[in-house]
Amino acid sequence: MTERTPLLNYRLSASGQSRKLSTFFGVVIPTLLSMFSVVVFLRIGFVVGQCGLYQTFGMFLVAYVIISLTVLSICAISTNGALDAGGAYYMISRALGPEFGGSIGLMFFLANICGSALYVLGLVEAVLATSSSPNLVLNSGYWWALLYGTGIALLCLVVCLVGANIYAKATFLIFIVVMVVLLTIFISFFAVTPRVVQLPAEATLNPSGNGTLGPITANFTGFKLDTLMGNLWADYTRDYTTGTMMTFATVFAVMFNGCTGIMAGSNMSGDLKNPSYSIPRGTITAVIFTFIIYNLLCVLEACSCDRLLLQKDYSFLRDINIWGPFVTIGVYLSTLSAAMSNMIGASRILYALARDDLFGKVLSPAKKTSHSGNPWMSVLLSWFLVQLVLFSGKLNTIASIVTIFFLLVYAAVDLACLALEWASAPNFRPTFRYFTWHTCVLGIVGCAVMMFLINPIYASASIAFMLLLLLLIHYLSPTSSWGYISQALIFHQVRKYLLMLDVRKDHVKFWRPQILLMVANPRSSVGLITFINDIKKSGLYVLGHIQLGDLSTLPSDPLQSQYDSWLSLVDHLNIKAFVNLTMADSVRHGVQHLLFISGLGGMRPNTLVLGFYDDCVPKDTLIDPTLSCSQSVDLSSPSHDIEGDSPPFHFAPLRGTSDKLGQSADGKALSPQEYVAIIADAMKMCKNVVLARGFNEFVRAEALPAQLFSQAKSVVFIDVWPVNLLRPDSCSYVDTCSLFLLQLACVLNMVRAWRKATIRLFLCVEEGRSVQGAEQKLGHLLKELRIKAQVYPVPWDQQAALHWQRQGDFKSTESAESTKQEEEEEYANSFPSNTSRLSDEYLTAVNQLVLDQARPPPAVRFLYLPRPPADTRRYASYLHQLELLTRDLGPTLLIHGVTPVITTDL
Repeated sequence: MTERTPLLNYRLSASGQSRKLSTFFGVVIPTLLSMFSVVVFLRIGFVVGQCGLYQTFGMFLVAYVIISLTVLSICAISTNGALDAGGAYYMISRALGPEFGGSIGLMFFLANICGSALYVLGLVEAVLATSSSPNLVLNSGYWWALLYGTGIALLCLVVCLVGANIYAKATFLIFIVVMVVLLTIFISFFAVTPRVVQLPAEATLNPSGNGTLGPITANFTGFKLDTLMGNLWADYTRDYTTGTMMTFATVFAVMFNGCTGIMAGSNMSGDLKNPSYSIPRGTITAVIFTFIIYNLLCVLEACSCDRLLLQKDYSFLRDINIWGPFVTIGVYLSTLSAAMSNMIGASRILYALARDDLFGKVLSPAKKTSHSGNPWMSVLLSWFLVQLVLFSGKLNTIASIVTIFFLLVYAAVDLACLALEWASAPNFRPTFRYFTWHTCVLGIVGCAVMMFLINPIYASASIAFMLLLLLLIHYLSPTSSWGYISQALIFHQVRKYLLMLDVRKDHVKFWRPQILLMVANPRSSVGLITFINDIKKSGLYVLGHIQLGDLSTLPSDPLQSQYDSWLSLVDHLNIKAFVNLTMADSVRHGVQHLLFISGLGGMRPNTLVLGFYDDCVPKDTLIDPTLSCSQSVDLSSPSHDIEGDSPPFHFAPLRGTSDKLGQSADGKALSPQEYVAIIADAMKMCKNVVLARGFNEFVRAEALPAQLFSQAKSVVFIDVWPVNLLRPDSCSYVDTCSLFLLQLACVLNMVRAWRKATIRLFLCVEEGRSVQGAEQKLGHLLKELRIKAQVYPVPWDQQAALHWQRQGDFKSTESAESTKQEEEEEYANSFPSNTSRLSDEYLTAVNQLVLDQARPPPAVRFLYLPRPPADTRRYASYLHQLELLTRDLGPTLLIHGVTPVITTDL
């Protein structure tokens, strides 16, 4: 709740501030003035002169197709809910999440900063061009131009500091003047007689750079067919202001700045009365109007001005106007308005970024606002950055950068709309429906292509910078409450592919372990949890937990509050697992529930993993001070946050330990009888069963191989005993269960952390049998199964003798039993475990045999787990035998496989 408070406070304060701007004043006028500005007065002739009328039409068509597709996306997103301050940043961040929103938002902020500087430089250029007249002479040069630009930027700063309302009133007056000037320009093409126009001094220098002069005059011919024919095709020359040779890409970059104002209205979303209504209507109106004006001007200039005039005099409209100062006034005011529009738009974006805390304390000063809600500190920071960009000195120098930044933002808006459409989220239902995912894709492709056509170096650098910001925000910013479109897209795709995963098409060739690990308390299970994460081989991995209780007697589900702790544990251990919690009246019923319901479709657990039932004191590996410093953090402390934002763990204290209140936790929640019954239930449900013992020593299972491999001569071993050690009379190692052991050992050996481990396969043999033949036979089997392992024959005549001696003792006493007991024993002994016939002496001897072969000791052992006896009265004896067999063996897995998992087929 704490992390949402700043946003909540902002919304309350924002709702209290008056939003006064209508569609016309808040969207149409700022968008029109931003799109006209420099291009309509200073660069339309430049574009026609360099590209010719045909390519100019093509340029405007491509540019307007791109921005129109983006406008459709803007309209769709803006009509899908309430908009707040931030414009495009707000749309992208709330649609794509904080990573994309923050990175694109910062790029959009920089685009507006560079755009504002671009228009300021355009105004300076116009002022210097005007000063060439005899009546007004201004000093020129780099530093003088910088001084003039600084003065203009300060004027923009003053207007923006006063607030959005004064800005709207000022832009309305400017809009009236600009419309009048445009009207006089159209009239002048028809009213003014042909004349000779004096070219600017810098345009008369010879492009070769030898100091000679070129033509000093050019002609305004009026409407002539010869003039039109001369202006139809491209004729690229050097730009006389920068000396750079023009190309289609560089001219397009300059021209496209006349199309980049489409976001001016959406940037004012926080000051509009009804953003969802105003932004679509105002933006579309402005785009259509500017497209008509631009094309009309291109046709009129191509028909009446010769090529030299268009290429060498960017301010020729003043010279051919019915009254020259009209155009000068229009250039000054429209360019000044565009500069202000970009500056105030940049400040609003910066304020929104700071308010969302995506960059931490770096942008915290930008949150400061006046009593009227104007973010004055954001305005000051924006002005300062504009001032820095002014040092570049020339309009055409930064035109490519501005264009690429805006194209990147437009592509991001299209991507946001595309993601929302593809996610098929029920809550994405914009009132503006004139878009499809096709328009979004075309918009993205168009923006990307034009970016690399304009300048591939700048385009690559801007994308790399955006990706760097994306990663930075992903790892450093706190979790937001906006929702992540990635989650919706993942859900959509996962559902589709889960439906395609047909269990009827399962094949043993593609089998992989899908594990349900039952965890009583994660505090003592860290080693086992991480070890099973290694052995799952990209399969399904579910952590199951059962809470005893009856939901009908409780006011609410107590499990809901526990999910966050479990998910935080998964994140902290860096494992790929799901969490499944259930409530039941007994542990046995809870395991049955989880085996029945865990998974979805073709992804269901096929293997149940249980911790071993013994009396060892569990160790709290979450707070054990003997662990390494990276692992010894007390994660149960409320002051500790995982990854800086996740909730702390709230797991019960362990058996035999005391909690912080000094109260001892309850004992075991199940009896030995119930524990063995769970094993039997799983096998009845055709689930493979694994019992894990001794993994308390595995603090971090994956760290063990790394520690051992770091030693020069150490080798890590995985020991496999594929024979049922509880049945010496059955020495088969090719049954389903034995092959399952081999498969799991091989899977573990394929994990990166265990690849250097060596599998040791122990073959138990008795006197009188061919050791070499059995070894060769097993080696041939391993070769067919593509399993690399070392085979070690192990004589166990003494242990087998103890077993047969027990069988003789059993037969000598069998006649003294009643008929009923005899039948029961016969029934029980018909099952493979034969638990009643094994003595503790035999099991101890087998345990010692396994220990004696461990030189050096292995990292983990895989032993054969026999089926539980059919007679439930033998369950305690069965568990006792397993305890004796695995005593002091260290990390050991008792494994019983019920399904074929290995094939020799291709």
